[in-house]
Amino acid sequence: MKMVALKPRESRIAAIVLLLLTLLLGYFVLLHWWFVAPLREIGSEMADLRDTHSRYAAAIAEKPALQQRLATLGAGQAASSAFLADDDPNTAAADLMQRVVDVVASNTHGGSCVVSQKMPLPNPPVTPGEPYRKAAVSINLSCDIESLANVLHALEQGMPYVFVDDLSIYRNPVAAQQNHGAALEVQFTLSGYLRPAHAGPAAAPASTPAGQGAAP
Repeated sequence: MKMVALKPRESRIAAIVLLLLTLLLGYFVLLHWWFVAPLREIGSEMADLRDTHSRYAAAIAEKPALQQRLATLGAGQAASSAFLADDDPNTAAADLMQRVVDVVASNTHGGSCVVSQKMPLPNPPVTPGEPYRKAAVSINLSCDIESLANVLHALEQGMPYVFVDDLSIYRNPVAAQQNHGAALEVQFTLSGYLRPAHAGPAAAPASTPAGQGAAP
């Protein structure tokens, strides 16, 4: 096969192309994979770190405002009328029972409803992570259906918030045979959340020793 000789110009172009290919191959083999690519990866990681640092710095700068807002929200919760009026479970249970008596007295509207039994329940154990304690009482009523509806509505819609659970309604069969309009026997558990405890009282001033007057 006869070789065709390249013209001088074509030879120069071919030489330039080969040189460029050689330089490009040398760049990737000797420079890019060993130096350029690692440096670009490091630069990308540094950019990510700068972005993360900026976000953390912004969060830290907002910390005082967030702490003040949390303190304000906590104070609002402590003063909220949604909680029972006392932070002692026994006193709160007594308040719950008295509230039932008052609600029954003011919501019968000419009907028939009496509190047949009321008693405090053992204080529920404090659940880990639960910020509020609960007080609960057991209530027994003897009511006609209209008065019962009024009483339950007044309890659950009033303030502070209370919750009616384990509701049981039945009619005494003996009383029903004797009187077709016999009252319903109702039993339920009434509970509410205690007001968060305030800071402890300030220390009492030291007493003045006997025989010594107050300082002038």
